[in-house]
Amino acid sequence: MPSRSSARSSSTPAILRFPQECWAPGVARSEHGGHVPRPGGERVAATSLTVRPELSTRRRWAVLAICALSMLLVGLDTTIVNVGLPAIGHGLGVGTRSLEWVPDAYTVILASLLISAGALADRLGRRRVFRWGLVVFGVASVACAVAPSLGALVAARAVQGIGASMLNPVALAIVVNAMPDPRERAQAIGIWASVFGLSMAAGPVAGGALIAAFGWRSVFWINVPVIVAALVLTARFVPESRAPRARRLDLPGQVLLTVVVSLCVAVLIEGPRIGWASPPAWAAYVVAAAAAGGFVAVERRRREPLMELGLFRRPAFATAVLGAVAVFVALTVSLLLTTLYLQHGHGWTPLAAGTATLPLALGAAVCAPLSGRLAGRYGARRPLLLAGAFLTVGGFSLVDLRPDPDLRQLLPAYLLIGIGFGFANAPITNTAVSGLPPARAGVAGAITSTARQLGSAVGIAVAGGLVAEVGPAGLARASRPGWLLVAACGLFLFVVAHAARQAAPSRPASVRADRRR
Repeated sequence: MPSRSSARSSSTPAILRFPQECWAPGVARSEHGGHVPRPGGERVAATSLTVRPELSTRRRWAVLAICALSMLLVGLDTTIVNVGLPAIGHGLGVGTRSLEWVPDAYTVILASLLISAGALADRLGRRRVFRWGLVVFGVASVACAVAPSLGALVAARAVQGIGASMLNPVALAIVVNAMPDPRERAQAIGIWASVFGLSMAAGPVAGGALIAAFGWRSVFWINVPVIVAALVLTARFVPESRAPRARRLDLPGQVLLTVVVSLCVAVLIEGPRIGWASPPAWAAYVVAAAAAGGFVAVERRRREPLMELGLFRRPAFATAVLGAVAVFVALTVSLLLTTLYLQHGHGWTPLAAGTATLPLALGAAVCAPLSGRLAGRYGARRPLLLAGAFLTVGGFSLVDLRPDPDLRQLLPAYLLIGIGFGFANAPITNTAVSGLPPARAGVAGAITSTARQLGSAVGIAVAGGLVAEVGPAGLARASRPGWLLVAACGLFLFVVAHAARQAAPSRPASVRADRRR
């Protein structure tokens, strides 16, 4: 039987390749360092003080496939409606300004509830909460598909966000719990994270194809058979699991966080219409500031806070969280500005507009898995530098957008932005959890996921605010600040790369030798 020291040494490369070995809410390690011996000298990862039964290889990868399927839904529904906004507005008889709430009602609720949903699953059972999330998501999808008015659609999208919040962190906790081997777990987490990012990038393409064939309501109907299949497969393959010590729900913190996020996004959406200095806007500023102050005060007093504010004293973590916001701001600004420019400005069909973003999806698809390997082999800095360079150049190349669409300008720019997005995700999470003990890495990963959804909500609000009141002829000029923002988000990734370098732990000699081989 290997000694503890040799066990730690043999597992080090796997942890360095993907340090978020244990970043799902509620995933803990054994009191002997996270692995317990079994006959034959092999080790089994533990999520409590007792050894959990190990699943067969077939069942472990079936669990990953089911959880990845759920993340495909969550990611697609974040962006799939963007390309359909003009068609939705035409079908419901509303203008562009109000349509921003269709994607943002979903992302605001999802961002606000992610951490609490993870704590709820730790307490009540991950499979149980995961199945609840699937049911809520499916019912809300049906409500979206049959919505008779914009108000009904926005309300259904908010409920859809509640369901999605029970899928995102819980699916990851299920995957981590099912994969006892650190190397296999790192590979599974990389696949899981790639599916989420790729689904967001591919949303406009999928949405355009569905709308062209079946109308805008089909982007919601398509969820139903997938949900049914996921429910059946979950009952068959996914084991129940709980955290050995579940966190308490922080209801005051949850309410205050939701108020802050909702009001900030609401001001961004409605500010151009009501006026940034109008009495309603000032009321929103005051209430949001008071809620933010109350949130900080509550979190400092609670023994088990919703959000560990002490993590933000770590420069690498704070910078990585801001980097997650920046990357998803860049993505959603790019997708929404493209949709409005091509469809509203030049009469392109949803299918044509969605297809135009295909280089973005392809760039993300190719570079997302490559980024994970680069981060594991060389650390987070190199892929972050690449992400920053590609995003910056892609954003700047569209600042002087031509009044009439020119694919020679659009397609290379979308490819650059997609490559930048693909390179960014894995190293940002890597940087956020770098150097943290496993017990705190779960909270750090959940906060980073929340930051991504917040970035999506902010990006949609900003892009809509820039062009919502602009006529077709002025869209190219009006979108210029949006493309500058995309470039600025890319530049910020250089700051994240610097923080990642400062936070990177020194590599043992055995790892350096492995790299030379």
